[in-house]
Amino acid sequence: MPALPRSLPTSAPSSDGDRDGQTPRRVAVVTLGCARNEVDSEELAGRLAGDGYELVEDAEGADAVLVNTCGFIESAKKDSVDAILAATDSGAEVIAVGCMAERYGAELAGALPEATVLGFDDYAAIGNRLDDVLSGRTLVPHSPRDRRTLLPISPVERTAATRSTDAPAIPGHDWLKRRRLTGGPSAAVKIASGCDRRCAFCAIPTFRGAFVSRPMAEVLGEAQWLAAQGVTEIVLVSENSTSYGKDTGDLRSLEKLLPQLAATPGIARVRVAYLQPAELRPGLLEVIAGTDGVAPYFDLSFQHSSPTLLRRMRRFGGTDDFLAVLERARALAPGAGFRTNVILGFPGETEQDVAELERFLVEGRLDAVGVFGYSDEEGTEAMGLPGKLEQHVIDERVRRITDLVEELTAQRAEERIGTTVEVLITEDLSADEEPGTWAGHAAHQDPDADGTTTVSGVPADAVAGQLLTAEVVDTEGVDLVARALVPALSGTGA
Repeated sequence: MPALPRSLPTSAPSSDGDRDGQTPRRVAVVTLGCARNEVDSEELAGRLAGDGYELVEDAEGADAVLVNTCGFIESAKKDSVDAILAATDSGAEVIAVGCMAERYGAELAGALPEATVLGFDDYAAIGNRLDDVLSGRTLVPHSPRDRRTLLPISPVERTAATRSTDAPAIPGHDWLKRRRLTGGPSAAVKIASGCDRRCAFCAIPTFRGAFVSRPMAEVLGEAQWLAAQGVTEIVLVSENSTSYGKDTGDLRSLEKLLPQLAATPGIARVRVAYLQPAELRPGLLEVIAGTDGVAPYFDLSFQHSSPTLLRRMRRFGGTDDFLAVLERARALAPGAGFRTNVILGFPGETEQDVAELERFLVEGRLDAVGVFGYSDEEGTEAMGLPGKLEQHVIDERVRRITDLVEELTAQRAEERIGTTVEVLITEDLSADEEPGTWAGHAAHQDPDADGTTTVSGVPADAVAGQLLTAEVVDTEGVDLVARALVPALSGTGA
């Protein structure tokens, strides 16, 4: 666990509200980390709302602040600690949940005595746990366990009906405990929890558990519910989306699910995040690249491209394998989008390894690349590997690859000038720009991570969440500038 401050600011007494139940208790939810955590927060919020809590945006004036932490890498853990510390200044009771809370449990509670630390096993009864905290009852923090032998805990209740592939896909079915915390026409949907891979640098399986797929009918039902909330774009997330159905004996489950999701009334676009290159089967690639309503978008977790270094990471493939995947996808969908993350400074990484990564990035023409420096993570194989690099070497390589990536992704955006893109519009900019100017994102752009597209000439009756066809006329870094081509828009909008 990262080093924490030795003392915390003292929080003011919390307002419990009327205990006769007439005054709702107020809770603010703060989310750190990835889209999977965002879904968890909305499911926790749904449970709390169902237990009579009033959800508020501002921690000031709240009775409790629920901080959903991230425990992926050192910088994310620091952000989580900072969020907990900031929440203590509000005077509310602070409850830490999420990956960092699960991963460190009693250790985190000892370092942050002003916060109550809960684990994944508390999610199903989160309202009761907050009742305990607000009533002054002391909760014993959990001792972390290696969850790889346990089923992952999800706030979604799994009844006998929802485990069946024939479960009724009814929005508002009593298994759906979700309350949207943010607006906008895009929303993430979890298709699975946990991970069975054993990458040497990653601790996620130890605290997220073994891979378990959600029933297809459950996913379809949630998509219908989101469509009724005004969502027009679904982003499928998990620790490893290419494994969907592996635990149920049907590796083609995602290929079957995607066309059904795309056919959901009100949903204009579906995209998939977190694909594992080693598991990207030809059939799945073809469905993503060639299904109407599915974005030809490949969020591929390459991490590096040196075959030698990837083997040390307990991963597969290399530059030539990865370039072949990109070539096959582009043959099916020339305008397909590609993003990845890469790690610099893994133990034993040589200059030759970095040069191989540079070759891949130059030839791969990716649209978005996240660049991270390696850091030791407790419970991982990499922590005990020889060949650790000095921090200044890691930092220099991160800067070098970051500079290269910024140049290459800007060039890739320029290659799209003159092409036609389908833009899901999200924000009317007419008040500050020319009338009919909207912000949005094209099919190759994840709504949260990959840049934006600004479109001019949008019809006056447009609403957020609609798709329109536009021609790319300019770029600003990775962002596109486009002009609407047709007055008619698709999608119901918000």
